Amino acid sequence: MPVDPSASAVPEAPASAGASAAAAAAAAAAAAASRARLLVVLLGVCWGLNWIAVRVALHEIRPWSLRCIGMGLGTVTLLAWAAMRGRSLRIAPGAPRRRLALAGVLNVAAFGVFTAFAQLAGSTSRVTMVTYTMPIWSVLFARMALGERLDGWRLASLALAAAGLAVLIGPMAAGGATAGMGWALAAALAWAAGTVYLKHARIEADPVAIAAWQLAAGFVAVALGALLLEGPPRGWPTDPRTWAAVAYHVLLGMALPYLLWFAIVERLPASSAALGTLLVPVVAVLGAVLLLGERPTPVDALGFALILAAAAAVLLRGTPAPPARPTGDPA
Repeated sequence: MPVDPSASAVPEAPASAGASAAAAAAAAAAAAASRARLLVVLLGVCWGLNWIAVRVALHEIRPWSLRCIGMGLGTVTLLAWAAMRGRSLRIAPGAPRRRLALAGVLNVAAFGVFTAFAQLAGSTSRVTMVTYTMPIWSVLFARMALGERLDGWRLASLALAAAGLAVLIGPMAAGGATAGMGWALAAALAWAAGTVYLKHARIEADPVAIAAWQLAAGFVAVALGALLLEGPPRGWPTDPRTWAAVAYHVLLGMALPYLLWFAIVERLPASSAALGTLLVPVVAVLGAVLLLGERPTPVDALGFALILAAAAAVLLRGTPAPPARPTGDPA
């Protein structure tokens, strides 16, 4: 009996179709990951240039007021996005809400206000690099508060950060000009304390809700500070550059990065998302040189390199990128 060639081909069709579907799915996943990596670069650029925008805006707007504007509109943006995406914003009443509010005061309000005063008192490039010691302090606080082990990479990061700070602050201390560095270091410590405290609190909720309500708590704290310490607004800015800087700060430094962050962490591992954090000080320093006319010295460059290496050792060796990062203005 002759054999029909098509008979033996029939069973192969589903397998072939399945292989094609798998290949198409893999190609789509690879394309999505590539797009997400481009978003990481965009996120780093947005956050990095936000340091420049904040420095320009501070020429006419007082620190508490500027942070009030940014955090207020950032809160509205994040809540609106969550509502459109159908994300749950519920936080269990009682202790979780109190703990979330405290974390927001530390890593949103304190961080934002301290970095603003730091930029008023020091160069943006130096302030940025000292502020970005924050993941190293998180490692140290996690050891003290949570008992997390300090492995070789973490110990190396602490040593590199200490060396970088000594290189940057030493010459300034000799000249008595350390106010900017002091504010920047306080901002880094506040962020690290808030991040470790939030990890200790173990709040069970949607990450978007945790981010949004931290930002809201930070806004309330900063608004109260603005009323008590700065009083009512003193009038509108007159320099067009101030308006442009505020627009950038709100739209590209606050609103857009929230959307980028959650799009990235849904598509890439935490270590890859952390690259966006590492890009921020690099972009900020380059922006300060090109747009603000700052001229870091060779000693500054050495300090920058040591601190960047320390942050990389922490962020890219198994320490997840901080989930609460988009809740705080990175400048």
